[in-house]
Amino acid sequence: MIAITDYLLSPLVYGSALSAIGIYFLRQYMQGGQFTQKTDETGRVVIVTGCNQGIGKETVLELARRGATIYMACRDMKKCEKARLEIIKATNNRNVFARELDLCSMESIRNFSAEFKREENKLHILINNAGVMDCPKMLTKDGFEMQIGVNHMGHFLLTLLLLDLLKSSAPSRVVVLSSIAHRFGRINRDDLNSEKSYDRKLAYCQSKLANILFTRELSKRLEGTGVTVNALHPGVVNTELFRNTPFFGSNFGKLLIAPFIWIFIKTARNGAQTSLYAALDPSLKNVSGKYFSDCKPKHAGSAAQYDEDAEFLWAESVKWTGANA
Repeated sequence: MIAITDYLLSPLVYGSALSAIGIYFLRQYMQGGQFTQKTDETGRVVIVTGCNQGIGKETVLELARRGATIYMACRDMKKCEKARLEIIKATNNRNVFARELDLCSMESIRNFSAEFKREENKLHILINNAGVMDCPKMLTKDGFEMQIGVNHMGHFLLTLLLLDLLKSSAPSRVVVLSSIAHRFGRINRDDLNSEKSYDRKLAYCQSKLANILFTRELSKRLEGTGVTVNALHPGVVNTELFRNTPFFGSNFGKLLIAPFIWIFIKTARNGAQTSLYAALDPSLKNVSGKYFSDCKPKHAGSAAQYDEDAEFLWAESVKWTGANA
């Protein structure tokens, strides 16, 4: 008969235990930095785009816990209202509102902005969270390629329409969710709208690079106003952003790949931490035009340093959206 102590000390059991411990700590490490600074956001007004689920919803949830007044700006109002009620129930903060915003439509963006200004005379934080990824070739209502249209052009117009409130409410902040994918992007000056050719992955990378170039250029234009703007990479997060991705977006793909990538993917709550850091950390009060990941400053890719591309993109964005800049 084998003694229980002999079994527990067997190489197989010992190795399995070490592996399990290693997997646990690797999983924890991959969840990234945490925003633990205590802040009171009572009386501060926040807009978060695309927040009925995932990173956006978790961002709103934490802001609500801290007492902020939050406008959830979403395309699907049924899902938005459901999320809003869940957040109110969890936080007991009733100053959480659902408003329709379709970033595929310049008209919707203008309507949202005008309605918001009728309701509020201040805005302290704008979090440009919404995004699409890896779309098949589609166009917005205004004829923009979907990924550059939603991820950049829509937020470009929204931000500029709200700048007057942000300035009058200073100190205030704009937070732009980009992605590490910006490192693989380039601004295609000859075919920004992907009309000559379309690669869904390159179009996504271009849109995320556009987020950072927009952040850099806007930061320069906002010097001395008390409004800061910073971009961030939230990490690889378990959200619906992958829904358009072949294989990974399918139920079979999710089932097959999940056990292998589970260790390396952040939860939505952990994916929201850098957004909260950029929006709330007191140490960033005067920091602008930077790029963050895991609640720390990071170097953006080389393509994000080209001032000429930033200026070109700004000029084209003004033309496309009809914004007053």
